[in-house]
Amino acid sequence: MSSKNALRKPRTRRDLFRTWSLARRLTLLYAGSSFLMLLLAAAYLYWSLVDNLELEDSAFLANEIQECRSLLHESPHDEDALAHEIQIEPAANPFIKYYMRLLDNQGRILLETPRMANVLPVASFPVAIATTEIPMRGKFWKSGSGESYLLMSVLAQVDMDGITPRILHVALDVSAEEAQIVGYLRTLLAVVALGTLFSCAAGLFVARKGLRPLKDITKATDRTSASQLHERIAANAWPEELASLARSFDQMLDRLEDSFSRLSQFSADLAHELRTPINNLRGEAGVALSQARTPEEYRRTLESSLEEYARLSRLIDNMLFLARADGPMTSIARTACNSRKAIEVVREFYVALAADRGIEVVCGGKATVQADTVLFRQAISNLLSNALNYTPRGGKVSINVQRQYDRTVEVTVTDTGFGIPAEHLPKIFERFYRVDPARSQQPNGSGLGLAIVKSIMALHGGTVSVQSELGKGSTFSLSFPLGAAADR
Repeated sequence: MSSKNALRKPRTRRDLFRTWSLARRLTLLYAGSSFLMLLLAAAYLYWSLVDNLELEDSAFLANEIQECRSLLHESPHDEDALAHEIQIEPAANPFIKYYMRLLDNQGRILLETPRMANVLPVASFPVAIATTEIPMRGKFWKSGSGESYLLMSVLAQVDMDGITPRILHVALDVSAEEAQIVGYLRTLLAVVALGTLFSCAAGLFVARKGLRPLKDITKATDRTSASQLHERIAANAWPEELASLARSFDQMLDRLEDSFSRLSQFSADLAHELRTPINNLRGEAGVALSQARTPEEYRRTLESSLEEYARLSRLIDNMLFLARADGPMTSIARTACNSRKAIEVVREFYVALAADRGIEVVCGGKATVQADTVLFRQAISNLLSNALNYTPRGGKVSINVQRQYDRTVEVTVTDTGFGIPAEHLPKIFERFYRVDPARSQQPNGSGLGLAIVKSIMALHGGTVSVQSELGKGSTFSLSFPLGAAADR
């Protein structure tokens, strides 16, 4: 035996049950529940029959006892009446086979049904109950020949003078009823067995019929692949219990198709963004090495290469930030951030660039937010840089902070630039998406700035939105949610 097989744990019954198909599980559960219900019903019917027969037999014997008691009490010396009641009537009854015996207080037999002594000895009867009691249930006794009897023993007062009461034995042959009960029990067991087998067959049919939609869903999933993500299940064609599963599956395919499309586009854009600076570096290096150059020419080549290296470095840093921001375990450390002060710091950084391009940058409002100060500044910096790139000379960029009635803080960056066409607005926060690089004053941008802003707001639980009108400018709004704002 190999060590792998030696270390393999034995499979338990529970593990085996988990590997069964749903049809087999449902069939087993259906058959098991049917068997349990049939068994309980059979047990109740059997108990009900036995109990009813016993009550009827006991009532019959109790009635005979009461008639004999009355006769002994009212006519104790009428020997003919007693003989008829105890000897003749039981022997003459063709339908019910019962016996009666009268004994004195010493246990001597005074009268009894013929042949009673042969089948029912005195010792087989229970202790006699008092004369004032009425027996409710008798005692079952089986003779040596296998016949069953129901026995009762009571005391009977002879007259009103206090003479010692007599002992009365009464027995009923219940062998036929016992055989009937045994036959009834066999019939019930046969019904339970056949019902269980029928339940197995019906359960298997119902399970397969009910699970057929799952097979259709499985076929649909088998047809789904990276190149076949357009397959859909159409939830309106399924039972109510599976419609939600079908809808969820279709929604998952929608997300996968969208993710694959984005991934393909992202890969193409990333390859394009990396190829441009790398081609520039290769071209400059090739030109520099094609012939001897002066130190000054080599210096200019190195300076140009450094610019491309910086561009590559920024691109890689941005990609790493987006990758970390998309991680499910990414968290940020929020502190009380003076939004106006942080905006002024960013504004001072862009003052020289704005002045060189003839663009006025103004700030207004104040509020405090619970946010990561570095990320807050980066979001404002990206929006301000984007506004400066798409605002012509003589334009204006306004940054305003305002506390809303729902206790959120909204930061808006408004420019008087070219504006964004309406068909591009839903996509401008996607990675590497650029509306029209030719209209920008920095056409070599990576197209990741707004995507980074969206990720920063997602980390804060906030949102970013944009409103724009061609020829009049755009307004980007950052909304920090409830709990992230504080009065100041």
